[in-house]
Amino acid sequence: MQRLVYLDNATTTALDCEVLEAMRPYFSEWYGSPTHEYGHAFGLKATEALEESREVIAESIGAEPGEIVFTSGGTESNNLAIKGLALANKDMQQLVTSKIEHTSVLNVVKSLEKTGRFRARYLTVDREGFVDLEQLENEINEETLLVSIQHANQEIGTIQDIKEVGRICEDMGVLFHVDAVQSFTKVPIDVKKLDIDLLSISAHKIHGPKGIGALYVREGVKLKPLMEGEHREFGLRPGTENIPGAVGFAKAIEIVNESQLEQMRRLREHLTEGFVEMPDSRLNGPRGDKRLCNNVNITFRFVEGESVLLHLDMRGIIVTTGSACFSKTLEPSHVILALGLKHEDAHGSVRFSLSKYNTFDEMDYAVENVKDVVEQLRIISPVGR
Repeated sequence: MQRLVYLDNATTTALDCEVLEAMRPYFSEWYGSPTHEYGHAFGLKATEALEESREVIAESIGAEPGEIVFTSGGTESNNLAIKGLALANKDMQQLVTSKIEHTSVLNVVKSLEKTGRFRARYLTVDREGFVDLEQLENEINEETLLVSIQHANQEIGTIQDIKEVGRICEDMGVLFHVDAVQSFTKVPIDVKKLDIDLLSISAHKIHGPKGIGALYVREGVKLKPLMEGEHREFGLRPGTENIPGAVGFAKAIEIVNESQLEQMRRLREHLTEGFVEMPDSRLNGPRGDKRLCNNVNITFRFVEGESVLLHLDMRGIIVTTGSACFSKTLEPSHVILALGLKHEDAHGSVRFSLSKYNTFDEMDYAVENVKDVVEQLRIISPVGR
């Protein structure tokens, strides 16, 4: 049987067996729908599970349970935060974000621009992916409704100075949304201390189930729901709540521990060292504490990232790439381009993302095979060195 080394955990993670066990009763035993007034035992049991899960999630980010809205994941949370706020505040016309945000933020902002009622400002980033804080201060004005800056980047792992961004927004009286899907449980978050008004998180990046996420909405922040239906999730998200998903989300949070994070940091450094010693290779993003514990993104010059991905896949190593060929839009990674790198650098970028299940032996196996694949591809590369 071929060896399998899964290094695409920034896309999704394996469901932890403890999470599955916590969810199981709500599929087959207590499968009722929540009831929030009077109801039968099944509905009350579902309500109890939902609210206990909400409490766990709230506590993990320093929020109150009534500030947590369950969603289907990070994309819906980002949409509800930005569109919901825009619909509720049509007098404010400007949105500020960065050029390297997830597409579920960038595409929402662009769609609001197309309505003609909103203008957007896109902050530049430096060679390591950090936003320009001076530019941020200069872009905010009396018409600015929202600043939306991710906590950590999905491709290059850059951890933004959210505390300073939050301070600027607070001082200038502007609402602040953070996409924390990649950083949640990997980097400490306290929404009150960081002056965050809206925060998006998701379960399936932390060994929880797919199809469940949450949006923190600071008390007093007004949003319009994106869908119509029953008055659920504080009137912001109609439809039957995903009880097994909520329970699994909470359990995934409870079993995270610092030793797992430290192990991923060591694996990250080991993998990085193996790659950067290769000729014509470049680490995209910063080194050290300002990078996610599980992210390594390397540009291998003179090869296509898609070719690297496919050859590694045949060897049982699962990664992803910023190559245009691998994108349905045929556009290279907007994140790599925003760093000031060339199209060919984006074409040759490969992301390796780790989890608590990875080992040093797997890192050595990955480095050995990447070196062999890249060397072989460069021999036949039409670009040449």
